Amino acid sequence: MERTALDDATRSVHTPVSEPEGSSPLGTPLHLDHLFSFATAEALAGAFDGPGAAPLYGRYSNPTVSSLEHALADLEHGAAATAYASGMGAVNAVVTALVGGGDHVIAQRALYGGTHALFTDLEKRWGVQVDRVSGDDPEEVRALLRPNTRLLYLETIANPTTRVSDVPALAAAAREAGVPTAVDNTFATPLLFRPLDHGADISLHSTSKYLSGHGDAIGGAAVFADRGLHRRVWEHGVELGACASPFNAWLTLRGLRTLALRMPRHGANAATIARRLAEHPAVRSVAHPDLPDHPDHALASRLLASGGGVLSFDLHGGRAAGAAFTEALEVASLAPSLGDVKTLAMAPASTSHHRLTAAELEAAGITEGTVRIAVGIEDPDDLWADIERALAAV
Repeated sequence: MERTALDDATRSVHTPVSEPEGSSPLGTPLHLDHLFSFATAEALAGAFDGPGAAPLYGRYSNPTVSSLEHALADLEHGAAATAYASGMGAVNAVVTALVGGGDHVIAQRALYGGTHALFTDLEKRWGVQVDRVSGDDPEEVRALLRPNTRLLYLETIANPTTRVSDVPALAAAAREAGVPTAVDNTFATPLLFRPLDHGADISLHSTSKYLSGHGDAIGGAAVFADRGLHRRVWEHGVELGACASPFNAWLTLRGLRTLALRMPRHGANAATIARRLAEHPAVRSVAHPDLPDHPDHALASRLLASGGGVLSFDLHGGRAAGAAFTEALEVASLAPSLGDVKTLAMAPASTSHHRLTAAELEAAGITEGTVRIAVGIEDPDDLWADIERALAAV
């Protein structure tokens, strides 16, 4: 059929879209498009049906983002996943999809500061009742369950205290009452622990961290054990609008390729640094699950492949000591976040957890002198020399 003659202005807009023939790309193609066209009105209408439908509009789906979602669902042994614009985008989508005004939530006491702030905000604005638990005693959960309990929220390895949740026991207690369990698995990644294999309903990630791994992509994800629950949260997420960027999804997929190489190095380096810090006179205490004196060492040894790449420690001298230490670092960077190949350090009381009151900090196990180090993949002796120099400045 002969093509209709078009003006140059029209032809410059309607450039051809090429698909490879005779070969396949080794990497995931980056689809930056947020709009997709259809041959029939019926096909367009069908694309609105839900997750898994044909790509329609970036807020609903995108082929590159879908590739990341399929990869994460596979790694977490889940039924389906949704990627979001950030880790907190994922947390907000899940929590606000499942929890409404006057509902009740049971949450771990030691949580990431942003998540803690979300629950505090929901208490004030929506009248959501939030009870906090230690994370290691299922009887605490059973005692707090109510008819209006809508969610149990945990972290596999707590930020920044590195406390380890007994996910199997706590999720089982919640399931007895028909309450879903969501677990932030960012610190562990699917390589160290898979919450869905242990009774959780949702595994959450800030993909900005270990999954992307290079400090150049921001994103979040929620992986679901059940497709029905996935659809419920997906529908809410579409209206929330915290959709993942295709480019950040592509960067995260690139990072996933080396996850199995990076995680053992992060964990081994962190365990080495933790052991050396435990012997230093300027350090009051050190928290890393691989240390024998960690309160959850036995639980971590049973559940986790390793204690992970994050440690925290308390300095004599409080907030001033923490500031002096982090400012004196040269190899490690004074920066937020974690999971980068580079080592990052900060004092949570004045940064990630600055919105917590003194009483809330104490309840979460964070002191004025707590320092969190997200250990990278550098040479451990170089890192230790840097940390020793910084400790001398305290």
